[in-house]
Amino acid sequence: MKKGILLSFITVLLCTTSQAQRIKGSDTVLPVSQETAESYMNKNPKAKITVTGGGTGVGISALIDGSCDIAMASRSIKFNEKMKLKKKKQNITEVAIAYDALAVIVNPNNPVNKLTREQLENIFRGKITNWKQVGGKDMKIVVYSRETSSGTYEFFKESVLKNKNYMSSILSMPATGAIIQSVSQTKGAIGYVGLAYINKNIKPIAVSYDGKKFATPTVANATKKLYPIVRPLFYYYNDKDKMKVTPFINYILSKEGQNIIKKSGYVPVK
Repeated sequence: MKKGILLSFITVLLCTTSQAQRIKGSDTVLPVSQETAESYMNKNPKAKITVTGGGTGVGISALIDGSCDIAMASRSIKFNEKMKLKKKKQNITEVAIAYDALAVIVNPNNPVNKLTREQLENIFRGKITNWKQVGGKDMKIVVYSRETSSGTYEFFKESVLKNKNYMSSILSMPATGAIIQSVSQTKGAIGYVGLAYINKNIKPIAVSYDGKKFATPTVANATKKLYPIVRPLFYYYNDKDKMKVTPFINYILSKEGQNIIKKSGYVPVK
């Protein structure tokens, strides 16, 4: 399997027990789960873990129906998800494994380098429709977003849009990779992705929540709390599976695991 395909589906052999472990959910958490799993595999060559993406909602649904052991999430669990767990008499534990700076990205040929939160809100709500309205070229703004099952979609709505609705004509993408590809190929595009996904084909812009101090999305700026769009990343597991999943979770929270997180473009929790 080629390395690029791992963004949508990753199978990593890993080992702490004789039972297979299944990790599923957030595309944002997917790359760092891959990295820590590969490292852990070298130390524990006999067990097996399967890691797949699909979005936070997909992961939590899988945890509820018992088809995964750890749900990766880029948002906190919702009330209705808690109710489903309660109905099944399941108790879960939440573990913050890292923090992520959510980068606003544009096409590299776009001269706009910074936007305020209010400008971003108006763009993603369809009130600002041309780049010339924010100091750019006379060019239509093409707005990309994650789909509604994504925790990244939920967090961006909460933090940037202040829980207001996205524009009805927004272009929803099924995965982070699809947003990157679309923005890289569309001159007037704008979207948002986790910091670890930034590459040379897209341009992250500086953001300000007070209209005065602008900061670009970097690990350093997120750590120093200079960049404003930062969120925790979680693992959720069913308490009945604690013995099964604890060794790997302890590893990702260890000094070695947190160093991998930092090198992968995330902000350590420790």
